[in-house]
Amino acid sequence: MTETLTNILWALIFSMIGGLIGSALFITLAAKLPKLFDKLTPNIDEGKELVRGNQAVGAYYGRVVAAGIIGLSIIIAASILGGLLAALH
Repeated sequence: MTETLTNILWALIFSMIGGLIGSALFITLAAKLPKLFDKLTPNIDEGKELVRGNQAVGAYYGRVVAAGIIGLSIIIAASILGGLLAALH
């Protein structure tokens, strides 16, 4: 019985560590994602285009940033799952 509780405790510890690493990756990369998008489109100032009412730029920018956030969320899920799997073996 104590071995089972020890394994559960290790699983919790490893999943928390994986979650913290994934969260740190998410925060770091989510902050750099808009800057990367600005570098990829040097001739377009998204802020000015949005102020001028260009909805196409806003929709495209929103979709690209949303896709990046979804990708980063997958990274976090993989790190938490990896922590659980490491603890259970």
